[in-house]
Amino acid sequence: MTPRELIRQAAEAFRQAGIPDPEVDASLLLSHVTGKQELMLRLDAWTEVSPREEEAFAAMCRQRLTRCPLQYLLGEQSFYGRDFQVDSRVLIPRPETELLAEHAICDLKSRKAPAALDLCCGSGAIAVTLALEAPHAEVHACDLSPDALAVTKANAQRHQAPITLHQGDLFAAVEGFKFDVIVSNPPYIPTEDCLHLQQEVMQEPAMALDGGQDGYDFYRRIAHEAPAYLNPDGSVWLEVGFDQAPTVMALLKDAGFAYVASHEDYQHIARMVEGRLSPEET
Repeated sequence: MTPRELIRQAAEAFRQAGIPDPEVDASLLLSHVTGKQELMLRLDAWTEVSPREEEAFAAMCRQRLTRCPLQYLLGEQSFYGRDFQVDSRVLIPRPETELLAEHAICDLKSRKAPAALDLCCGSGAIAVTLALEAPHAEVHACDLSPDALAVTKANAQRHQAPITLHQGDLFAAVEGFKFDVIVSNPPYIPTEDCLHLQQEVMQEPAMALDGGQDGYDFYRRIAHEAPAYLNPDGSVWLEVGFDQAPTVMALLKDAGFAYVASHEDYQHIARMVEGRLSPEET
């Protein structure tokens, strides 16, 4: 069959299964198998795809029909202009997390020789990005999952990013360290809601999604423990759920942060919370 025929056939199967953007997924999967650009494949109604490639494409389509995330099948996800390895061991980086990284990068660039921590680092997308965009910073990354840290290590090596890795439960992993900037995209979905997520999301690691009964378990711990791991003018940058910013801001204020603010994502939703131990300079 030709590329265009294969894409059309797969896209129809995806559409019937309720998969969003079926043509995009089909063309990306065929591109992954053949090594050719998606647009060229969509237009190609003359070239015959080899039996080996056609079989590999069919196998990937069968996996996609089980709602295995496209990024896991492709083995990577773009983040801040770079491709990162992702698989079932880690959460797939989202666009709003790029904004979280951007805020943290700006913060780091305003400091001399800062130390930064990516808490609950997952794939390491944030930590690697911080290390490359703010090369004067000393960057650390920690996660409870050894499997996630293995992916972070692979991504750091892939991009030649100098990062120090720590395994453990939140700040217990970095006992004795002090940081100028702590950035985190922790689990924040309420436990009950984790049972009703999009099918693809439900195939991501539960420990990277489940934020406890009300979704705030990790924010409570971070707010309470972070001051002991921050330098006097240190800051935290947290990604939050679409309606969680007010509560997370209150947690930081109650924990003694002198300056607390929220920041909007591309859809003008408050999805990031900033907390500083010292008042913001004017």
